[in-house]
Amino acid sequence: MSKTLDSIALEILWNRLLSVCNEQQVTLMRTAFSTIVRESQDLACGVFDTRGYMIAQSLTGTPGHINAMATGVTHFLKTYPPEALQPGDVLLTNDPWQTAGQVNDFTVLTPVFRGARIVAYFACTCHSPDVGGRVLSAEAHEVYEEGLRVPITKLFIGGEPNHELIKLIRANVRTPEETVGDLYAQASSNEVGGRSLLRFMDEFGLETVDPLADEIITRSERSMRQSIRAIPNGRYEHETWSDGFESPIYIKVAVTVRDEDIDIDFTGSSPQSERGINVVMNYTRAYASFAIKAAVSPEVPHNEGAFRPVHVTAPRGSILNCVEPAAVASRHIIGHFLPGVIFGALARAMPGQLMAGGAEPVWITIWRGQFPQTAEPFNLTIFQCGGAGARATKDGLSATGFPSGVGGVPAEVIESLTPLVLHRRELRTDSGGAGRYRGGLGQWTTIGLHGHQPWSLSAMVDRIQYPGAGLAGGLPGACGEFIVSDGRRPQPKALLALQADERVQLNLPGGGGYGDPFGRDPQTVLNDVVYGYLSLEAAARDHGVVIRFLGRPDQMVRLPEHYALDLLETERQRARLK
Repeated sequence: MSKTLDSIALEILWNRLLSVCNEQQVTLMRTAFSTIVRESQDLACGVFDTRGYMIAQSLTGTPGHINAMATGVTHFLKTYPPEALQPGDVLLTNDPWQTAGQVNDFTVLTPVFRGARIVAYFACTCHSPDVGGRVLSAEAHEVYEEGLRVPITKLFIGGEPNHELIKLIRANVRTPEETVGDLYAQASSNEVGGRSLLRFMDEFGLETVDPLADEIITRSERSMRQSIRAIPNGRYEHETWSDGFESPIYIKVAVTVRDEDIDIDFTGSSPQSERGINVVMNYTRAYASFAIKAAVSPEVPHNEGAFRPVHVTAPRGSILNCVEPAAVASRHIIGHFLPGVIFGALARAMPGQLMAGGAEPVWITIWRGQFPQTAEPFNLTIFQCGGAGARATKDGLSATGFPSGVGGVPAEVIESLTPLVLHRRELRTDSGGAGRYRGGLGQWTTIGLHGHQPWSLSAMVDRIQYPGAGLAGGLPGACGEFIVSDGRRPQPKALLALQADERVQLNLPGGGGYGDPFGRDPQTVLNDVVYGYLSLEAAARDHGVVIRFLGRPDQMVRLPEHYALDLLETERQRARLK
């Protein structure tokens, strides 16, 4: 095919392939039982050739799922080679070291048969609402405490459900309907993808997709390598800190550019933890390779070819290459730091092209309690996002889940499915780091319970101690806050018991700023104040911009005409601060 396929034909085939993957994803989201998949889109969908190379992915998905799935499919094929499979077979696993790094993530793989021959595979990874064990948290000391661990096995055998496996899963989880329902949704989405792929192959007369995969992968690799060549050769280092669990975690990276290859080495990072914040190598490789693609060539299709020029290493037994039976449930707490620390390393080699530090990681909270009328239990996972770092030419995005790509759960969904009440959810004033371009804002949120029974919260949050760093002279974003209504500031990664009348504040951190804060246009600072992004005090302190409030001090509704920019005093203020 590669000898005869011209660019126009390839573009047509490529876009049809993407539409097949998107159909797979839409099916998954519309048939899933959990809000994690339907609302937050904590998922990945993709199509693979017969060798297990990822050809294409769906429109959305998290790098920790997509990239880990791309390498994880090879484990499936080693366990079940083509001769061990038949039409109607569906495989699954949630082994952290073989796929996405935690037992809560199930990967489902379906071979696509054309007659008696496998022509492709479809796979999807989703965060399960529950897998038993401890409630999802960072408290565990071993992976065995974190829930049911399923080796690569068959979910469906010849089109029939593996009832013994499903009974085992149901008996070990708190939400059997949602958990098993999501697994069926995953299998259904793969089936839809497979049917669409076969129609696609019939329409274009393709006996196999491997030659098409070769063309797509080869072109992607070539384009990626060309982009890497634009970066000066050299070794670039950076470091950052996570709050950790009992003590802070140090992350150190060295990025070495060698012509058209990039080596990423995490030697010097902290050793693996005794708590569940450890990262498996598969997940480390996933977010590190994503960072390079996002920085170097974001327009290149995401497939096997985009991974090949990127080589990732971390010492065995370190926080980023943990050894069994390390606890790993909250591996995102550390893994989400990797793009930021890699961007920090490359900033010197790619000036004006990368973003400042953000509010990574995404904040995940699991809420448990009882419905007041029926005493039936509820279990809900909520994703919340802080502010992204500012860019070289634009402000950072507010309440945006970089680098994970997940979405928040709407208040209406939370309050309709559970007795939880969102008393407050709004952008957090002054949380974005000052700079010529401002960091994205975090959120103020306050959550309570409708009812009279005790309830509990398992929080997995970070950046309480270490804010997202600014870049090129920009200031850091605000740290996050985790506060109970009685004033307590509990351990932010442990199970928290709550009384019925207590409320919890989850105030998410903001992104770092980019460039000199005094280089920000005073009119833009005024707009920030009018919109509520910035207080009068922060405008004067961080940007040197003096704005007069012309209304009454007790005025609840403040309109744009209530504010006036004092340019003369702004010049004096900036001169004093400089």
